Amino acid sequence: MRKDHTIKPWDQTPNIELSHIRYFVAAAEHGSFRKAGSALGLSQSAISRRIAHLEDQIGASLFHRHTWGVSLTFAGQHFLVRARKAISTIGLGAFEVASIGRSEHGCVRIGIYSSVASGFLAELLTRFGQLHKRVRIEMVDGNPTDHVAAIQQVALDVAFIAGTRDWPGCEREQLWTERVFAVLPESHALSRHKKLTWQDLASHTFIVSEAAPGKEIHDYLVRCLTGLGKHPEIHVQKVGRDNLVPLVGLSIGLTLVSEAMTAAQFPGVAYRPIQDEVLPFSAVWCNRNDNPALRRFLSLAKTISAEPTRKRGNVAPSQTRDPSP
Repeated sequence: MRKDHTIKPWDQTPNIELSHIRYFVAAAEHGSFRKAGSALGLSQSAISRRIAHLEDQIGASLFHRHTWGVSLTFAGQHFLVRARKAISTIGLGAFEVASIGRSEHGCVRIGIYSSVASGFLAELLTRFGQLHKRVRIEMVDGNPTDHVAAIQQVALDVAFIAGTRDWPGCEREQLWTERVFAVLPESHALSRHKKLTWQDLASHTFIVSEAAPGKEIHDYLVRCLTGLGKHPEIHVQKVGRDNLVPLVGLSIGLTLVSEAMTAAQFPGVAYRPIQDEVLPFSAVWCNRNDNPALRRFLSLAKTISAEPTRKRGNVAPSQTRDPSP
């Protein structure tokens, strides 16, 4: 029989190895150090030494030693319950971490500029959701500068931004293009045209949202129309882009949207493409971000971008207008 152990002071945490807990559980289940050692591929003496070390660390005897085997002490019975729970918890934790490493779980935080109602982003999000059902997607609306600042701080995983500008400390890859559409009232004379030119739009009043991407659209209009010798009249409305388009239907002014946003239909509003006007869109992310779900997400985005059906809808880079400042 082992002598009773001296109880350790309450402020001394035992240094217990997980393997010793496994040996203890095996010995308790087999009722014998010899049988536990046989099951684990160890000698009886090796199991006995490790159990003794565990008892020394805890400060209590866990087994009564008999000639025929071992039986649990009162302390050992209580410890067995917690030991099994600890092994189960660690095993589950290891499984969850492995799942996250395989991107089966986790989260991808995405900054958006274009619409997710249709087009490339809608297809990407749909297909990723089908492949990785347990990965949570978080969407954040905002302007490119704010998105990139969050990416640099790893507070955001990836942003999809109009343009091909390179950002400090970030990776970037152009993935798709979208045509640019003018938004005008259905009753407007220009709505009779299938396509419009900048010359058609030069003398009209435009409205943009105070929220993103209002500033980018404002700067885009200025660059496009001043090239024609026109100084555009642009009014800023203190509404989000979802309320901006209905204002167009009320003849407050015209505005611009990218192709994916034309999926949203509003009464009294017409969308008309601007001839030869195409926006490139890029994914921007931080190369220090080790989120495995992000890597899978980017891999799928690049795969979709390279598909022949996607490329047929794109315009050659030389024909695109880069809105980046």
